[in-house]
Amino acid sequence: MATDLENVVIAAGECAVTVLPHRGGKISSIRVGSHMLLHAPLHSYGKLNHTMGFEEGDAGGWDECLPSVAACTLETQGGTVTVPDHGDLWRVPWQVLEATDDSLMMRARGFSLPLEITRSMVLQGDSAGWRLQLLYSLTNFGDVPVPWSWAAHPLFVCEKGDRIVLPPQVQSLRVEGSRHNRLGMRGDTVSWPVARVADGTEWDLRRARPDNAEIGDKLFTGALTDLGSEGCCALERASIGLRITVRFDTTLTPYLGLWLCYGGWPEGDGPKQVCVALEPTTAPVDSLAESGEWSRWLDAGETVSWPMEVGIERIAE
Repeated sequence: MATDLENVVIAAGECAVTVLPHRGGKISSIRVGSHMLLHAPLHSYGKLNHTMGFEEGDAGGWDECLPSVAACTLETQGGTVTVPDHGDLWRVPWQVLEATDDSLMMRARGFSLPLEITRSMVLQGDSAGWRLQLLYSLTNFGDVPVPWSWAAHPLFVCEKGDRIVLPPQVQSLRVEGSRHNRLGMRGDTVSWPVARVADGTEWDLRRARPDNAEIGDKLFTGALTDLGSEGCCALERASIGLRITVRFDTTLTPYLGLWLCYGGWPEGDGPKQVCVALEPTTAPVDSLAESGEWSRWLDAGETVSWPMEVGIERIAE
């Protein structure tokens, strides 16, 4: 068992996945040939702490958000809990349990709530492309039930003209946040794929925009199980001849978050994200403090598991 690895690479043919155990188990890159599919770091890898904002980290790659995406404070049976921005896991070291040429199993413990996560990854390739299969298991190692939510946070780099594909049953999205309220206020609903923006014009949300568009929109689907939809979405990158497809089990992770950022975040000076994040999640809101029919509690000693898959296939350029 390896426990001191700074950098782990699993590979299958032309595809390689790099993971940084000591930086929150971050999947720092997914590469196919010369093409990097995840957003590069906005900042160098500096020291992490339990209270910093996500924009103070490197703000790239793929992190796991648990037990909340938004920073929040809430009351639990164990007392008042404060959860930091984008959760605990991206800022704590992960332990490598098993590593082979094409697979990796890791584990980490949170600090705001007594939650321990294990993530197993297997990378496979064939003539059609590659599949990165992930299995998550979450355990409450505390003495009382605790609330939790999870969202994958893969920041896929994009460029103008790339196409986002959602299940055909999705015809509207809820606004969690939109820079300058471009798509409306938090809680508003916009049509998918063509939304009407604040100035009254129509906007095709399927198409990625230029890196200087100053757009940053966070959106959620409703429960895909209620829509009779499969858990599947994609980013088609015709310019590099690749389609990235995210698949998930809607009975376990019913919602999908979309982060569409074309130079609109972080605020202030400095480099900006240009990415599309396809985020399977247990909740249609960013804050664990916001309760609803989606809210989840994990009993003391209880474990839950859920899968996710990223498929990469070649398409005509």
